[in-house]
Amino acid sequence: MKFFIFILALQQLYVQSFAQDFDFFYFVLQWPGAYCDSRHSCCYPQTGKPAADFGIHGLWPNYKTGGWPQNCNPDSRFDDLRVSDLMSDLQREWPTLSCPSNDGMKFWTHEWEKHGTCAESELDQHDYFEAGLKLKQKANLLHALTNAGIKPDDKFYEMKDIENTIKQVVGFAPGIECNKDSSHNSQLYQIYLCVDTSASKFINCPVMPHGRCDSRVQFPKF
Repeated sequence: MKFFIFILALQQLYVQSFAQDFDFFYFVLQWPGAYCDSRHSCCYPQTGKPAADFGIHGLWPNYKTGGWPQNCNPDSRFDDLRVSDLMSDLQREWPTLSCPSNDGMKFWTHEWEKHGTCAESELDQHDYFEAGLKLKQKANLLHALTNAGIKPDDKFYEMKDIENTIKQVVGFAPGIECNKDSSHNSQLYQIYLCVDTSASKFINCPVMPHGRCDSRVQFPKF
């Protein structure tokens, strides 16, 4: 009996060793026009060109100190069967533009094994990907920006207007990352929204991501 209890205790310690604590999530949305209009290699998924909308880059556990956990449980592998009911939504809302063209499995595997495993104390694999899909729908950033007259038309917009529009919709200030195209134009690239540990509601960012943007940025077509 004592030996059985000892084994249970060891198993519990093993599980706890991978149940890393974290303080919040970065929910990161990426504009495909900026990804493809930069030095990145850009390939459309095997399912075809994604819609001209923000795509999910990831849902990343973070610490208030500015660091983050990663690869927390090497035994927890991505299993597409666990998210089979979400597959069409993942292909549409969480696509990859990396080359060579692929079906997204490698991308989702990376996101789960590097980031998702560090949130297993809160979300299993299905819940993790479903939470990302729900957050994108909840934010609906392209709709908000377009309604404010900020459109992906290759024109330049004031950063403060972009930030204020997103803040009005989400309720909290976003972190914004820009990149440079071949003409060295500052482009709207990624938007970081902070989310509580249950991945259900937006919160004030405990720490903003590092990202530089000019005061006016281009919103490239896609």
